[in-house]
Amino acid sequence: MRFGLAATAAAAAMTASSFAAPAAADPAADSALAPGRDHHRSTQQAMDAAVKDGVPGVTGQAMDKYGTWKGTSGVGNLKTQQPRGARDRYRVASTTKTFVSTVLLQLEAEGEIRLDDTVEQWLPGVVHGHGHDGSKITVRQLLNHTSGIYDWTLDPEIQRTLFGKEFLKHRYRTWTPEQQVRIAMRHEPKFAPGQGWHYSDTNYIVAGMIIKKVTGQSYGDEIRRRIIEPLDLEATSLPGTDPHLPQPSSRAYSTLRDPEEKKTYDVTEYNPSVAGAAGEMISDSADLNRFFTALMRGELLPKQQLAEMMTTVPMDEENPDLRYGLGLRRSKASCGKEVWAHGGSFHGTVAVGATTRDGSHALAVNFNGEWAGDVEAVIDAEFCGK
Repeated sequence: MRFGLAATAAAAAMTASSFAAPAAADPAADSALAPGRDHHRSTQQAMDAAVKDGVPGVTGQAMDKYGTWKGTSGVGNLKTQQPRGARDRYRVASTTKTFVSTVLLQLEAEGEIRLDDTVEQWLPGVVHGHGHDGSKITVRQLLNHTSGIYDWTLDPEIQRTLFGKEFLKHRYRTWTPEQQVRIAMRHEPKFAPGQGWHYSDTNYIVAGMIIKKVTGQSYGDEIRRRIIEPLDLEATSLPGTDPHLPQPSSRAYSTLRDPEEKKTYDVTEYNPSVAGAAGEMISDSADLNRFFTALMRGELLPKQQLAEMMTTVPMDEENPDLRYGLGLRRSKASCGKEVWAHGGSFHGTVAVGATTRDGSHALAVNFNGEWAGDVEAVIDAEFCGK
């Protein structure tokens, strides 16, 4: 598990009887227009299937021409068996990257920075060592993961510290972006800048550092000022070092790489500085839908910068439909519909925000466990289901 794209949470053999709350849609939250109810039946079924596969609970919200639909399945608390809430706040992990990219593109529109500026221009000497050379890496390459910069979370010591049971000893530790980048610089880059695609959280750690250098303010302050406040995203926050989830929320669970996945650990609280600009944020499904639809409708970026964000590079040579822009993933659902999205996963969370190109149809969904279920199946059900 990492802060990276929530393409598919790994399916795991954990019995659904461990999470014995019934699946339930929120009838009060359904659109007042009856046709929308049947339209989301497949989405509810896919959420229920994730719970049957072992996810403790799922919450999601969709917006389309019929209005707003909210659905839940499973439980938000394994001890009390309290169901997941339709208004739950949750950690969105790497969905944070889309917000960070939006801020940098706004700064480009304002003439404060150029996408083809090098990292070295803004952060002299920071990206350097073992073959890394910030003078050859551009801001654009950070945002579309073509920089080749090593992903600091793949460092063997970090893997032991953060991704197994040892995480419980370090969960309240504060991390700085400088520390994280130095860890990445211990290793050779994956490839020369622009010569491949490699998802690296270090890219966005560096991007957050550049925002501070350009504006004099932290990336969190800029996200609040430029996105959260204008869109009135009341459930969205950047907690910094605060380990708590605001209410309403469910508990979050992880197996912490238990090879047999027989035991779950409550990982609701941890210091989110470990994710930083690559994955710190907290939100809810309503706010994620509002953000992604506003982005696609041009409410946050001028046409030129939105076009830059949506200029993509291949992520997977074997899947030409899977492409990555500047903090946005483009894919095609099984019915051929184009979907723009970003997701993330870390201990206790898999979160995705997805929308059509025109922002007319959006879905945000969260699993409160990252070891089971298929979040892509939920997305596909929403955009292609009946």
